[in-house]
Amino acid sequence: MTQTRHAPAPPTGEEPDREALQAVEDRVLWLATAIVDHANRVRPNASGLKVGGHQASSSSIVSIMTALWFHTLRPEDRVSVKPHASPVLHAINHLLGELDASYLTTLREAGGLQAYPSRSKDPDPVDYSTGSVGIGATAPIWGTIARRYAEGLGGSAGTGRQFSLVGDAELDEGAVWEAVLDPMVRELGEVCWIVDFNRQSLDRVVPEISATRLHGLFSAAGWQVITVKYGRLLADLYARPGGDALRRRIDEMTNPEYQRLLRCTPLQLRERLPGDGPEGEALAALLRDVDDGAVHAAIRNLGGHDLGALADAYDAIDDTRPTVIFAYTVKGYGLATQGHPQNHSSLLTETQMRALATGLGTDLDDPWAPLPDGPAADLCRATAQRLRRRPVTPVAPPAVPEDLERTPTGTGHTQQALGRALLDLTRTAPEAARRVVTVSPDVTSSTNLGGWLNKVGSWSAHERRDWFADDAETILHWHELPTGQHIELGIAETNLVGLLGELGATWSRWGEPLLPIGVLYDPFVSRALEPWAFGMYAGGQSILVGTPSGVSLAPEGGAHQSITTPSIGLEQPGCVAFEPAFGVEVGWCLLDGLGRLGRPGGSSTYLRLSTVPVDQSLAAVPSDPAARAQRRREVVAGAYLLRRAAGTPQVTIAVMGALVGQAVAAAERLASQGVGADVVVVTSPDRLFRALRARTAATGPAEPAPSWILDAAFPADRAAKLVTVLDGHPHTLAFLASVHGGRAAHLGVTDFGRSSDLLDSWAHHRLDADAIVAAALA
Repeated sequence: MTQTRHAPAPPTGEEPDREALQAVEDRVLWLATAIVDHANRVRPNASGLKVGGHQASSSSIVSIMTALWFHTLRPEDRVSVKPHASPVLHAINHLLGELDASYLTTLREAGGLQAYPSRSKDPDPVDYSTGSVGIGATAPIWGTIARRYAEGLGGSAGTGRQFSLVGDAELDEGAVWEAVLDPMVRELGEVCWIVDFNRQSLDRVVPEISATRLHGLFSAAGWQVITVKYGRLLADLYARPGGDALRRRIDEMTNPEYQRLLRCTPLQLRERLPGDGPEGEALAALLRDVDDGAVHAAIRNLGGHDLGALADAYDAIDDTRPTVIFAYTVKGYGLATQGHPQNHSSLLTETQMRALATGLGTDLDDPWAPLPDGPAADLCRATAQRLRRRPVTPVAPPAVPEDLERTPTGTGHTQQALGRALLDLTRTAPEAARRVVTVSPDVTSSTNLGGWLNKVGSWSAHERRDWFADDAETILHWHELPTGQHIELGIAETNLVGLLGELGATWSRWGEPLLPIGVLYDPFVSRALEPWAFGMYAGGQSILVGTPSGVSLAPEGGAHQSITTPSIGLEQPGCVAFEPAFGVEVGWCLLDGLGRLGRPGGSSTYLRLSTVPVDQSLAAVPSDPAARAQRRREVVAGAYLLRRAAGTPQVTIAVMGALVGQAVAAAERLASQGVGADVVVVTSPDRLFRALRARTAATGPAEPAPSWILDAAFPADRAAKLVTVLDGHPHTLAFLASVHGGRAAHLGVTDFGRSSDLLDSWAHHRLDADAIVAAALA
């Protein structure tokens, strides 16, 4: 059973480098504040809109970051910095020689420093992209698992702690607790969260944020808990007669009452601090023996601003389990706005900036002047040398074949084909298969990954015995071992995509490329959308499989039916979306996605699959190798002409995914009425839309796309009235009407589903052959 630990009281003597560390802290505070000031008050701004930045949120964490970088960090460690503290990170990088002074004037400017830390867009070293609250906090948890997994492959990922610098208001995010409570996290001793406990949110002082309750939650999850509440000055007062009463008074007062004291003059403090309780006289007597300056400084002297107390806390980290450090701080510490309940986005005036400069020994008219030669500059140089990392030498990603040389027969569905394709990969490309890692939020068996799991085993930090290995009736076997290739998470889609993003970033962070594939129920893609998108923004490359999908999951009802996911896939940057119709296409699309992972310029893939049985013979896959290769090229490019009407067609049916059987049946019925119908199978509306933009010169240089696929799938000499149909929102394929500019009808799902059998569901939403024929004839 874990217990809350408190960092020891700071020593009475001075540490050898305390003055130098204090001077560095002062310069970090100045640079972080001046970076935001220049962007808003000094830099020309033609639009007149506020540039923004967070001086108060930055100053709150300056001491925490100064002690971490200049006392504790090692080159193998990685740090996720809370979003609003990006100026502090840039200030530290500048002092360490990692960021030229010319960038300090470019916060939130094109080509300059980003609003929030970004691995891919900032010019200085950033370990984790942050900016979406909750995601940056949890990223180092998934980064720890990814590093361990990558280390098991090539031995080059190394070791090191994974720090998260978290604002206390960020602990409101559900994603935080989904991650903290996952059973495998309690084994990750590299993880350390440092909570900037300033008890303010964006709008106000939070009235009821209970550190004791938070401590209990982390302890119950197996974390070491360290509290850094009071600094040196308050500790000295507590040691005097009446000090115990002062501690109780401060401990028991509400957050708003304490924050109000920060805005008081020394005289007001003497009146308010004793309160009206029975110990008020003892407190007043204690304060009478303390001068005004000491009283004023002591009330601000929380542990999160005491470099010695912070260093002691960092030295007490237990590397056998995850650690959380609650560092009590003041939002706006050291600034004229400190403690104000609305200081979150406030900006210092020029007068306030000049006063700050005077107090910190700098000059507003020369804000970027380097530290003078002396102990502080020496400390920066020594720290830069200590933290210098060896360059990462990337391992080339494995070669991925273009075809698994399997043509499914009989009746089957695309979800089944995924499991078969992974097993085929182990046969045709074992080196590539060895770098595949699958992730599932407790849906391995229900998404047809059982065969793959049984073959490759489940990843675990330590090998565990499979107690059902000798049970003849057990089909799914959980062989948990460090060489396993499947990671099973609890039912939390946010955790799934968070881990996917970090597994997909190992090639750039540690030089070991992985081929991560996450599988979840397609209706829950929307739940995971924001962290999934953020993972791609941060440089993670992975494959997300949504299955089963659509209202074709009819008996499950509207709660488990996905409507908007095809459009999401089309619109998501950094990702190619596919919805194959046949099993052979699953393999081709999967290989295309795997071939884009783990490399500069790579991208992610979204694969939408179904459990609807489809006659595989309808695919009419050519037996000639060259013709088969051409079909494969068309499938991964976005579409192909499956059925050609005799003579000139009067209608083209463009169908996506599991409804291909209904489209073919409709075409045959139309032919019997003398209406010629072509059937085009759309496998990637995403790539078709890019092709259309490229053909109309609407695509920028960063998004090249070949337009030949439009001519192959929708040849001009066969242009006809268009009917599009998919198990999703019809606007996903509506853009196809502009390929030739003719008349079009778009069938799809525009309302919530309901429980029914499959055929009733398709009829209700007008997705079946009857609806397609009616649309073609209308």
